[in-house]
Formats: sequence, C-alpha cells, structure tokens
Amino acid sequence: MPTVRVLSYNIRSLRDDTAALERVVRGCAPDLVCLQEVPRFLLWRTKRRRFARRCELTVAAGRRAAGLAVLAGPRATVLHREYHLLTRVTGLHRRGLAIAVAEVQGVRLIAASTHLDLADVPRRAHVGQLLGLLERARRTYRAPVVLTGDINEESGGQAWDLLAGSFQDAYAVAPAGMGHTFSARRPRRRIDGIFADPDVEVVGCGVPADTAVSADYTRATDHRPVFAELCLRR
Repeated sequence: MPTVRVLSYNIRSLRDDTAALERVVRGCAPDLVCLQEVPRFLLWRTKRRRFARRCELTVAAGRRAAGLAVLAGPRATVLHREYHLLTRVTGLHRRGLAIAVAEVQGVRLIAASTHLDLADVPRRAHVGQLLGLLERARRTYRAPVVLTGDINEESGGQAWDLLAGSFQDAYAVAPAGMGHTFSARRPRRRIDGIFADPDVEVVGCGVPADTAVSADYTRATDHRPVFAELCLRR
C-alpha cells in the first residue's frame, strides 16, 4: 500500500532559529506538514511562503487567523483546501482548523491541523466542533482523515481522549522514538499528536530520533515535531 509521511510541528511564529527549523523539516522528508503558530502579523504571507520554499514545500492551506497551515511536498498533489474558525471565546486566542485534501502516490488523504486552547472548557468544546467539520470533509471528499495538532493536553485529558475515541492516537498505536514533545529542551509532556482514521495503517509515529534532525530541536522552536508514516488503501 502507498506510504504517506506526515509531520506536525508548532513553529512558534518563526521566532527562533529558522535555519535550524528548516533543517528539521527537510530532514524528515515529509509529504504533508501540518503547522501550528505560523506567522500571522506583518508580512505573514511572505514569511509562510518563504519558509515553505526553503523547506522544499508549497503552501497547501492556511489563512491569517488562528495561525495554522498545511504544506505539501513534491509527491503530494493538492486537490482542495478549507479553513474554518471555531467559536470565539472572549479573551482567548481564536482557534481554527486548516484542511488540505491531497493525493499522494494515487491515494487521497485529508490532512488537518489545529491548535487547541490552554483552557479546559473551550478546548473540550472545540473538539466537538472539529469532529463535526472533519466528518463533513470525510463525506465530501471520500477520503480518510489525519488530524494533527498542538492539543495543549496529554492523553487522559477530556479533549485528547475524545479525539482518541474517534481516531487512532498514532503514537499509542505504533510508537517510534520518543513521544514527549514539550518542551523542546526538556520534553516531559506529550501534548502534540497525530490522529488517524481507523482504516489508516499507522506504520510508526513519534518524535524523530535521527541525530541529523534532533540536533536542531532546541534551536528550532519550543516544541518537538511529531512524525508519522502511514499506509493508505487505494
């Protein structure tokens, strides 16, 4: 079956060592990159496109609000894109969902990126909205969903477990390397995840352990990336 390589990464608005960040992304050789905290202020489009180009990728989906984007590698053909803003909560950052429908090696995949809130109640409420939006995308595009993101919560929390009840928690299914993603310097919490539909085979998922990539983690951003290799039926 065709293999698709998916990377999820919180890049902290490119405020750290962007050259190190670019080396991490290129070193993973992903087909689809789901990003959180992408630039959203001055020259935000230019910054996103430049970062994608230097990573040998293209921008597949994204808007300014909520700081989310999906990038596509050379093996991926982008077919559709969507962007949704979740219900606004007064005094908190706006949250959203970036979706790119792509074809890789003849199979179609819905890749989605989100970044949930630090506060428990809106985080849990927004998961319900995400599940509804992704079910609609699944029906519309007739393709499996892979949801990625900074959940701001670990396994055992209400929001995380709600996602894991609808999707496979890819790291829990097929751990490959370290699971803890935060902080980059002292990783003690697994708050970033990749969640795949049940009919997607998870070959492996985790923080890449290759020293050629991991040497840049502490310089690149404050999170570590999550990488998954997935097999999809044609």
